[in-house]
Amino acid sequence: MKNRVISWKLAGCTLFITGASRGIGKAIALKAAKDGANIVIAAKTAEPHPTLPGTIYTAAAEIEAAGGKALPCIVNVREEQQIINAVEKAVKTFGGIDILVNNASAISLTGTLETETKKVNLMMDVNVRGTYLTSKTCLPHLRKSKNPHILNLSPPMNMNPMWFKNHCAYTISKYGMSMCVLGMAEEFRGEVAVNALWPKTAIHTAAMDMLGGAGIEKQCRKTDILADAAYCILTKPKTFTGNFVIDEVLLREEGVKDFDVYAIAPGHPLMPDFFLDVEIDTTAMKQERYGASQAVKEEKLSQHGGAGGAKAATGPAPGKPVAETFRVIQGAMSEEHVRSTQGVFQFELSGEEGGTWYIDLKTQGGSAGFGKPPVTADVVMSMSSTDFVKMFTGKLKPTLAFMSGKLRIKGNMSLAIKLEKMLSQLNSKL
Repeated sequence: MKNRVISWKLAGCTLFITGASRGIGKAIALKAAKDGANIVIAAKTAEPHPTLPGTIYTAAAEIEAAGGKALPCIVNVREEQQIINAVEKAVKTFGGIDILVNNASAISLTGTLETETKKVNLMMDVNVRGTYLTSKTCLPHLRKSKNPHILNLSPPMNMNPMWFKNHCAYTISKYGMSMCVLGMAEEFRGEVAVNALWPKTAIHTAAMDMLGGAGIEKQCRKTDILADAAYCILTKPKTFTGNFVIDEVLLREEGVKDFDVYAIAPGHPLMPDFFLDVEIDTTAMKQERYGASQAVKEEKLSQHGGAGGAKAATGPAPGKPVAETFRVIQGAMSEEHVRSTQGVFQFELSGEEGGTWYIDLKTQGGSAGFGKPPVTADVVMSMSSTDFVKMFTGKLKPTLAFMSGKLRIKGNMSLAIKLEKMLSQLNSKL
């Protein structure tokens, strides 16, 4: 399989890609366009978005410039008629459909009680129903192709409860996309290949910037890795079906050895993506090894109650790591932190030094310490006291803690992201 010469190219093939106006969908489109493929850009954004880059028309211009032919279609996959209209237009324009990429997806990383019904409906409608209906509408045309493929951007179905407990609705919706692969691959075996593709690490997109905040890109790979992996899958014969492919695993099998080319910041530890258990532990270890001397220094700081072995601290357990951390946070607070954050954070810690702690970055002057905050918390974070200290000394990224199930967040997610930004500023003092 290594270094195999691929004979089936995408020149003249028609790809119907949902959510192709930006991010992963557009990257897959541009990769195929270099072969001279026809790309149907089925996405919602016709007018420029206030915060997200790209429209179906700017994507079309890039595809044409790369050597492909583009057909921009306004498609909200929640609307069945819009899907039908776009498929009919694609067949009329290009004579058929050879490949469907179900890339459009909605995300809300919130617990059951915090997820509004409209968000549940959005994720189920876009991720599950949208994937199912787009596949159903394209299948009659795909069956007429010589080498038809459906590719869903969805994960292997990992039944570890940790992938459900913090964002149950999102997990159900993504696994729904994967169930479409499981069912349709068997249903159309011998006629249409149906596979799933998922990244091993976080991928840098506009959506990831919104979820992870400033600086998150250093922990991510470029969309190119998924585009290359998708190309490998879509150029295989239709007998390659029913697979849940991880990008790096496939590319290694194809003979790729240099993965630094895909990194935003080569050499920087990478954040694992959701739903992949083993990789989380590996990456967490890498993150702790990265800058090991600093980690050792911080460990000693935690064990000895701060720089110079200072013992005095506020809180119920003076000199202990959690109390010392809050003492330093209190001393490092500024009006600028309060002005830029405008949030109150409550921490429910378990283990040694367990209990309720808070950081108030809303009230003038700010405050931090043991007990409930002076005003109602905007965000409640639950974790072990050990992981809390690691998080506040830079040894555990909040995003990684959340994704790996070590941190549970209730309330305003955007404020939680602001806290990560503040941590990066405070780390030098902790």
